[in-house]
Amino acid sequence: MASPLGNAMLEAPSYHAIAAMAVTIAMFIGFARGRYPEEIISLVTIAVIGVGLYFAPLEGTKPTDGLAIAFGGFGHSALITICALMIMGRGLVVTGALEPFARLLETVFRFNPQIGLLTALLLAFFMSMFVNDTPVMVLLIPIIVGIAAKGLMASSKILMPVNTAVLLGGMATTIGTSTNILVVTIAADIGMAPFGVFQFTPIVMLAGLVTIPYLWLVMPRMLRDNSVVPDNARRIFHTRLRVGASSLLAGGDLSAARGNLPDGITFHDAPSGPLRPEERLHISGTHEALEEAARALKGELAPSWVLERIRRVSKAQGQDIVAVEMTVTADSRLVTRTLASSGIADLYGVAVLGIHRPNRVLGERDSYTEAGDLRILEGDVLLVMGIDEDLQAFARNDGLLRLEGARELPRRSKAVLAGAIMLGAIATASLGLPWFDGTSYAPIKLPIAISALAGAIAMFVTGCVKFDRVGRALSAKVIVLIAASLAIGRVIDESGAAEWLGQALSLGLAYLPPALILSAIMLFVTILTNFASNATAATIGTPIAYSIAMQLGLPPEPLVLAVLFGCNLSFATPIAYQTNLLIMSEGGYEFGDYIRAGVPLVALMVTVLSVLLVVWYGL
Repeated sequence: MASPLGNAMLEAPSYHAIAAMAVTIAMFIGFARGRYPEEIISLVTIAVIGVGLYFAPLEGTKPTDGLAIAFGGFGHSALITICALMIMGRGLVVTGALEPFARLLETVFRFNPQIGLLTALLLAFFMSMFVNDTPVMVLLIPIIVGIAAKGLMASSKILMPVNTAVLLGGMATTIGTSTNILVVTIAADIGMAPFGVFQFTPIVMLAGLVTIPYLWLVMPRMLRDNSVVPDNARRIFHTRLRVGASSLLAGGDLSAARGNLPDGITFHDAPSGPLRPEERLHISGTHEALEEAARALKGELAPSWVLERIRRVSKAQGQDIVAVEMTVTADSRLVTRTLASSGIADLYGVAVLGIHRPNRVLGERDSYTEAGDLRILEGDVLLVMGIDEDLQAFARNDGLLRLEGARELPRRSKAVLAGAIMLGAIATASLGLPWFDGTSYAPIKLPIAISALAGAIAMFVTGCVKFDRVGRALSAKVIVLIAASLAIGRVIDESGAAEWLGQALSLGLAYLPPALILSAIMLFVTILTNFASNATAATIGTPIAYSIAMQLGLPPEPLVLAVLFGCNLSFATPIAYQTNLLIMSEGGYEFGDYIRAGVPLVALMVTVLSVLLVVWYGL
């Protein structure tokens, strides 16, 4: 007997729907081929939508309404949310708020990079079950970038697998993502029994047994290595580590402290026996390694009085402390002098943390004084710390050439404040803001856009992020790409293209077995969510799934869950979800990277979840 679905007739799509699908396919092909930058393709897409809808408006709209659809993405709450989250992430970085967590995860990566990656994946998966995906990723991005900067593993090899683990973990509970909440709400409005928070968690956990190994062992091999070791990361600086009274070295033996030191630190002419306070040890290493050694041993790389002066001036003037590298030129007065005899700290209030000597052997006769102090020679690279204005005066007056790659040192005094702001933003969006309604206290969950924007404002007001440094937190490519994806999503929705595709799907499922019906629904919703939006996919897919279940005599719950799972399989394109865009610039990803690594996972997930739903519900 023919199904009622098979007796329906499918009307031809409207011209606007055909055009919307054509523009979407053209944009996808342009991104996939990679011949032109993503931002150029995004701008062309926006222009085509704006011009096309101006001369051929949607039914019941004015020509200018098309401009609002095309350019509305630049003022959309999703774009504002992502920018605000980027600013809060910048605040965590510049204040060093995540350094304790970063060092903990870094320890695991140093022990074994593969175990470190697995730890990061599991952490991301379980955190996103209870906290919205976007804040989880905002917290993890700076930590992962810091690990990559230390050469433990390329950020491109970590960020996409971890982001995908976040997306997969978010589908495990009804509160994992806002899309899950939307699907279960629509299902309840249709007449289905409410879903429990952990009702479908076992299904996702079983699927995770297959997908986590893929993210751990397969996906990193499919991604390009974007690690580029800059010249300054290879430079080895020589310095004197000062043993203070509170140092871990004071009164102890050097051999006992070596276990606390990072890799790459070398001691030269190390003394034997207990060390005295104020003793100076000749060590060498990269800038990062020297800083970690000083922090771990509670020592100083420069005289304490000049370091204290720099911090005091920085706080009084509200300026950041910067570490820069400067090359000594032939006409510099510093040539043949030592740091002690140069008077740099007294004259300029800056601290020289180390000296790098390229293409020379430090054992040369002219390298040291009789007292053992290193002479400064032409071509040496000085690692100098201070306020930018003082650094400029030092370079100008003493004949130094300032190199690129200046690095702001973390404003650790605001680390706790920045962490509190981020946690507050996450808590108000995930758990809710305590609110007294006149009779009792009831939490009110704020939209992520509001909590993120409030957090960004708090970062500015408290000085965790400075207005003149906001450009470093934002990516123009990501902003344009978001605007284009939002425009495409609106056109697909308002032109009727998404609705027509849903009707076509319904007619094609009449005679398929349950497993293929579930797969087809999930795949359809996945395509929508990767090219339109999660909300569009949920809004269109949920009623269609329920209708198909009623007409075919199937239980509606597994079909609605197929929609919910499909809405979360948003990792095949960068425009599918906002966390995909957050990692794009940090990981150096291109559109093709998402396709290459994400499409096989989509196929794997659709297959595994469909089988699990059939077995779980006995279809």
